[in-house]
Amino acid sequence: MTTRLVQIHLKARNDAALGRFWAQALGWGVDSEGPGVTNLEPEGFTYPDPTAVVIDVVTDPQPKTAKNHVHVDLATTSTAHQADLVARLRDLGATPVDVGQGDVPWQVLADPEGNEFCVLEPRELYRDTGPMAAVVVDCADPRAMARFWDEATDWTLHEVTDDHARLRSAAGVGPYLEFLRTPGLKTEWDRSARPRIHLDLRPYRGGDHEAEATRLRQLGATGIDFGQGDAPWTCLADPEGNEFCVLTPS
Repeated sequence: MTTRLVQIHLKARNDAALGRFWAQALGWGVDSEGPGVTNLEPEGFTYPDPTAVVIDVVTDPQPKTAKNHVHVDLATTSTAHQADLVARLRDLGATPVDVGQGDVPWQVLADPEGNEFCVLEPRELYRDTGPMAAVVVDCADPRAMARFWDEATDWTLHEVTDDHARLRSAAGVGPYLEFLRTPGLKTEWDRSARPRIHLDLRPYRGGDHEAEATRLRQLGATGIDFGQGDAPWTCLADPEGNEFCVLTPS
């Protein structure tokens, strides 16, 4: 049994407008599976595929009230590309934001609904990831997160230190999944302050959804209930309280 990261769930007051922003930011196409949901993926993409972690933008009327624990890093190929991308994103509605980053070579921006993301300076590590370099999760203990997520998914652990951990699809393509040590982070799941962004995992076709959810609980995940009712997916939190969903096999 195994599963893999397939998409990012992003809540929005206006899913269509925020979807357009991110589609233009990434150079991706836009689709919809129904009212209140905007799906973003590369043109010509066949879902699910490890070459990309796609984005589902889902309507939620609640406003963003705190820094997200999950954000996206965008890749660039040169300093000129970085400057041009930042300028284009600001024209699309992004704004600079200070999260205490200090004097760093990357640019921290917020999308039109306030979700933080970074535009990285060119780095050799991300030369082949596509426009999304990494999905980054704030955490208290990168080593513990590496142990859980390395066993939770079939992604390969590339690096782990006291300050960060980095995984990538076993196929060696697409963005990285990174865990960044963030002092003072609250690590309990809080129903009253559900995250605006969470990760979605999906077992492979022919897998057993319930068995996979059980396996993840045995690894240290906990079940969470926010009133989802009889949904076809299973909502869990990792050992540091980061919400994620296990979707049906595909």
